Amino acid sequence: MADLSDKRIAILVHNFFEQAELSEPLRALENAGAEVDVIAPKGDTVQGMNHAEMADEFDVDFLLDDIDFDDYDALVLPGGTINADHLRMEERAKEWVNYCVTNTKPLAVICHAPWVLVSAGITDGLKLTSYPTLQDDIRNAGGEWVDEEVVIDGSIITSRNPDDIPAFNKALADMLSE
Repeated sequence: MADLSDKRIAILVHNFFEQAELSEPLRALENAGAEVDVIAPKGDTVQGMNHAEMADEFDVDFLLDDIDFDDYDALVLPGGTINADHLRMEERAKEWVNYCVTNTKPLAVICHAPWVLVSAGITDGLKLTSYPTLQDDIRNAGGEWVDEEVVIDGSIITSRNPDDIPAFNKALADMLSE
């Protein structure tokens, strides 16, 4: 992986995120030298899931309302059905997604997290992938859904599920090192 020691990355989650979709990108980015912050709308910790089973809790570095979008070089949105469903209702999360698109900052989104993109109103004309059950939502919002391990459209990276994490991590590292 490229040297990312000059990069600061945010991973935005709510409770009940898919743990591997936070922990594996976090580890890969930190191993490449990036500073990585876990951001959440509320709380000191967030609860991970391994599919339908409770997993680990992770410390929250900053609350969503307390950060400045300009402080970050990229935003990562892990999946998990409940996590994504809660995040899509957070106005500030949708504002951050729109900020990334407007400012051409890398936005890496996996599994169910493309729901946040749908709710942020940015999928019209976008080619992306997600967990397969989201394909109707994406198409109904004007997006082009494809079944591929990683899809890059401009500064937006999407992947389907935890099996795609190696390709997801590589795509993000490559984009950050450009």
